[in-house]
Amino acid sequence: MIATVWRFRVRPEAVEAFEQAYGPRGDWAQLFARGEGHAGTELLKLDGQSAQYLTIDRWRDLERFERAKALLAAEYTELDRRCEAYTSEETWLGIYGIVE
Repeated sequence: MIATVWRFRVRPEAVEAFEQAYGPRGDWAQLFARGEGHAGTELLKLDGQSAQYLTIDRWRDLERFERAKALLAAEYTELDRRCEAYTSEETWLGIYGIVE
């Protein structure tokens, strides 16, 4: 299993919309669920920091993640463009192996 991890700084006026789009049943999770091998999405909020979040998307393996990324590329780009307004900062933290 692997996890893709992103860090976000969210605009105060967009917190609710961001949480809806990036949460475990949100727009991103629904998109990724269409890709074979998606095993779930988590949204973490930093304690005491109302605008800092991490997203963790779990995948069965790197190969299935890469295939899903290619298959969903156009929709990913469109959703990313729409969600851009919610954040002031977006940082890719990488692909992590999940220790089981």
